[in-house]
Amino acid sequence: MKQWVESDDGSYTAYSSEYDEHYHSTKDGALNESLKKHIEPAFTLLREKDHIRLIDICFGLGFNTLLSLYYRDTYYPDTTLEIYSPELDGDLVASLVDFPYPEIFEPYRNIITDLATLGGYEDERTQITVEIIDARKGVGELEGIWDVWYQDAFSPAVNPILWTREFFADAARLLGEEGVLTTYSTALATRLALYENGFGVYLNRGEGYRNATIASRRNLEDIEKVDMEHKIACNPQALPLMDEIQEL
Repeated sequence: MKQWVESDDGSYTAYSSEYDEHYHSTKDGALNESLKKHIEPAFTLLREKDHIRLIDICFGLGFNTLLSLYYRDTYYPDTTLEIYSPELDGDLVASLVDFPYPEIFEPYRNIITDLATLGGYEDERTQITVEIIDARKGVGELEGIWDVWYQDAFSPAVNPILWTREFFADAARLLGEEGVLTTYSTALATRLALYENGFGVYLNRGEGYRNATIASRRNLEDIEKVDMEHKIACNPQALPLMDEIQEL
């Protein structure tokens, strides 16, 4: 069961009774959280690219995908986008034709309808695929090198299988040496799972939103790097989430 809920920036999110969580931080605001924790850092770090391949985990209400379109159109109009987003809840996606989106998404109403009813959209600058599938299976079947991975699943506490070391191994495979992963999670277990897959871990912080995480296998200049060796030394019992533990 989903309930539309107004967040603190005036944009609406939804509450999932299945996971007992909102789809976005109601404190940071649905639109603001998506912008500050995912879209702005990703596009800033990839501003030199003229084609961006983006994985959105998971589609949910579509904020990250739609805001990527808005941000591209506003600041990088010559950039082409290819977006893949798995989502387990097909009924949720179908319901989005009636979701109370922020006004800035009005120009994308036809895209929202196509994604909700057809599972995809394509024009000369944009290709979007929303696949109704378990995210683990979906990304496991992806190939090639991608540029961005928005890690925006329900929290590790309620949906741990999308935060394990093995899941992030797919992120490492698909992002290669240059790609960027963004996530709202600052949990040590999340950062350890990324670190053990060869990612450098960076702190995303600023005014008007709570701290978040950026990860990449390349060096990110001008962003505060988390000293993971120090974190591990201070927390010797800490472990990443792992598939085998979830299956016990």
